[in-house]
This record gives sequence, C-alpha cells and structure tokens, in this order.
Amino acid sequence: MSLQALTFSDDQAEAFDRVAAEMLIHGIDLENGALTPRAEGLASVLAVVGKAGSGKTMLLAALYRALVATGVDLVSGDYEPKRRKDRRTLAILAPTNKAASVLRLRGVPATTIHRILYTPIYDPQYEKIAEWLAGTSPRPVVEGLTDLALDRAHAFYAQVPSIPGALAAAGLRGSDFIKGWKRREEPLDIGFVDESSMLDERQLDDLREIFPSLVLFGDPAQLAPVGLSGAMVFDRLGQGRKLTLSRIHRQAEGNPILDLAHALGNPDLSFEAFERLVEKAAATDPRVLVSERADASLMARSPVLVWRNATRIRLINAFRAAYGAPETELLAGEPLICDGIELPLKHRKKRIDLEARGLIKGAQVIYLGPGNRDGFARLHVVGAEDPQVSAASIIKIEKPDEEEPFIPSAATMGAAFLHGAAVTIHKAQGSQWDTVQVFAPDLYAAAQSGRSEAGVALWKRLAYVAITRAQNQLIWVTRNRLALPKDPLSVDDLRAVPAARLTLDNPSPHDLN
Repeated sequence: MSLQALTFSDDQAEAFDRVAAEMLIHGIDLENGALTPRAEGLASVLAVVGKAGSGKTMLLAALYRALVATGVDLVSGDYEPKRRKDRRTLAILAPTNKAASVLRLRGVPATTIHRILYTPIYDPQYEKIAEWLAGTSPRPVVEGLTDLALDRAHAFYAQVPSIPGALAAAGLRGSDFIKGWKRREEPLDIGFVDESSMLDERQLDDLREIFPSLVLFGDPAQLAPVGLSGAMVFDRLGQGRKLTLSRIHRQAEGNPILDLAHALGNPDLSFEAFERLVEKAAATDPRVLVSERADASLMARSPVLVWRNATRIRLINAFRAAYGAPETELLAGEPLICDGIELPLKHRKKRIDLEARGLIKGAQVIYLGPGNRDGFARLHVVGAEDPQVSAASIIKIEKPDEEEPFIPSAATMGAAFLHGAAVTIHKAQGSQWDTVQVFAPDLYAAAQSGRSEAGVALWKRLAYVAITRAQNQLIWVTRNRLALPKDPLSVDDLRAVPAARLTLDNPSPHDLN
C-alpha cells in the first residue's frame, strides 16, 4: 500500500490499493513510480461508490496526485500537446461545469466531459505559445506580442496551468487563438469521472471509446438519470468492479447537513419524523435553518430546489415580481439555466463550439445584459473556466397556467435558456452551492404520492440529493412564501472573476441569428 493511503479509513485504503492494482495492469506502477507504454486492446471500468462524506473526493485527489507523481501527464480541456507513444495521460472529468468547478476548488484540475470529447483547434502561431508553456517547445517569437506579454503569460501559467488563461494574460481573446472545435478521434488513456451517478449509457459508451481505463466515482443514493429505472451505470458493472466506501470520513463527522442526509437511509423514517430532525438540527447548529419564506436574494445565485415544475414556475415569477423585473426584458443579474442548443444539423460545428465553452444542458448562467447584435446576450457561465460568453440566445420565461412561455429575448436559433431562480432537484444533481434552500412542501407532496425509485421512497431520494447540494448551510423552507430582497440585483461579484472573455460572435451574420 502507498504510504499516502495510511491516513485513509480502512475502506478508503482498500479502494486506493484496488485502483492502484488496476493501474498496474495498465502499465502504471504507483508504488515504484514506473511507467510502461499502454498495451493495445486492454480496457476496464471500475467504480468507487459511497454516500456523501465517505471520502470519494479525497480518494480521487490522492489518486490524482499519485499518478502525476509517477509521471502521468494531465490532459485538460483547453490544450493538448502532440501525442507521443510513450506518454501516459489522465483526464479528470465531471458531467457539468459546476461539478467540475467544485473539484477545482478542492485542488483537483477537473474539466467537463464535453471539453474532453471535443478538443480546441488553435491558430498555428498561438499554438507555439501553448507548446512553450507546456514545456515541449522553446520560447517563440510571435508577431504582435511583446516579450512583456509573453512574460505575463508565462507567469500566469506558473500559478494556474491554464493555456487560455495564460493567453488572456498576454492580452489575447479566446476568438484570437481558438479557431474551432473537433470531436476527439484518437483515444486517451485513463479517465476519472466524478458524479458518475448522472451518466447515462450513451455517455458511458462515449467515454469507453476514448478511455481504455475508466474509474467512476459516484453516489448510489442520488437520483438515477431518466430512463434508467432507478439504476446507475455503475450498478451494471460485473462482480468485483464496484468498490463501496461505507464509513463516513472523520472530516465529515459532526456535520449536521450530512447527518440529515444519512438519516434518510432509515427505512422506517417518515417525512414528519425527518422534519423534526431538521428542526432539532436547526435549534443547535447555525448550518441548518428552518424558514417560512424563501429568500429572494439567495435565489439570484443559488436556486430554490423543488420537485414539481409547477412550483418552480410559481417561485420564478414571484422572484421576478419581487425585484420589479419588467415582463418584456431581463434584468442584469437574473439567473438562467441552459436548456440545450437549438441549431439545425448543418450548424454542428457551432453547436460543438457552444457546448465546448460551457453552454451544455443544465449549465447555470447569469444574464449580464444584451449583446452587440439582435438576439445576442452577454452571459456568465457559472463554474466554467472561462465564464464570460456572448452568444445568440433564446430565453424563455414560463408562466403559471400558460402552456407557452414568454420570450423576452430571442435569436432565430442558438442557446436556449429557462429562468434559474428555482430548479428541480433532478437538474440540481452535480451542482453545489454555499447555501441551499430546499422547498419542503414539494417533498411533502412527494411523500404523500407514495412513489418509490429502486425500492427507496422518492421523497427520501429527493431530500438526499437536495440537502447534499449545500456546502455550508441548508435552509429548509416550510411555506409557499417569498421574503423580499433588501438590495437590487447586481453583477459586481461576477466582474471580479479573473477570466478570459470568450466571444462566440461569428463574422458571418447568418451563423446563429
């Protein structure tokens, strides 16, 4: 066993050793720090599963550090050096921008599955800078860039290993150096996939085409993707391919939010008894609050989590009314959720461009204002490595008891958005927020319905997913009421984010609008 694993709980240490043994089969010796070329035709999928607080992320981080220390190269979504036969690679993936950003905040350089499936095409002169920063080529001479600009890029990359971020520090925009995107054709090597409970069979098949060795990290208590009948993709793996972390790690002990999450595993627990547990936790720990009203100010950055679409729509309209938002336009600072890309097949390249830059279904976005062309909007993609985007947008606001949504801003085609002040718990999977508001009346309705998923009461799965989205504080909202905001909407906090501005405007006016 690695010395690093000695600080683990027993089940974590066993899982570390099991993954290390899998890596050894694939020619990566974590114990002795030795690499051999990847053997052709060898493929495997392993899963590490456990409930919140069982140390999955800690284990993933330790395995990442061990692989890098052995000499394995990390592949990010922003740039990839030319392939070498003797090179061993690792990519750390998550299904959504928000899930990837949660890992990055914990020191694990994750990117989204989309950013690995689709790779950027760099302008040749700027690719020289990328190769230099990655350590594979000498310092280049680039027309239009001074030595000072290159020094700034190098200094940035030394602190944050991001090629787009370094090029932005040199004064370049994303549209200067990234000319397009292409679907990856050649396989990589090792893939670690967090939040794998969100994967469906098609996504897993895509990943298996690229990664001969996959390690999935997931929570079996979450909600399964629609169409999988309550099962996760890792539930279908063969015998001995799923490792379970059952012990709650010491760093998670005494956390009232996780205590509530694990209390839901009691099959005899009723909804009413669970609410008493929430009230008891709120009486003794400020990390849990019980409130009769949803807080409109919090909804601007972290949505209220609900079960029913009708509840979501009512809360969104109450939020807009509380801020005095006009019916015909959006205010800067209003939250949105990407509902997909509405483009015909002939615009496949532009679809890839939008998705690769973070506008994938379920992405959380903040509206910054109208773009410089009709139908375009300036957006901040929450959790994306380069969050500032201008794109042709179709923004829909649903109304209670109306079949058709109101559309305050629309291009002919482009990225489609719904309002994001309230979100269903299903769509919240993979995301985390500092403070989360859970709409308890909806969970009560789910309990009254008597529905179950994979043998577990639906309300318990919904409650588990909802409360484990909270990183630091849980607010249990008990009434269908909204507390008015104290301050107007603002985007000042987003302007403070140091990120390269990526513009999706295309010189051709017919591409997206």
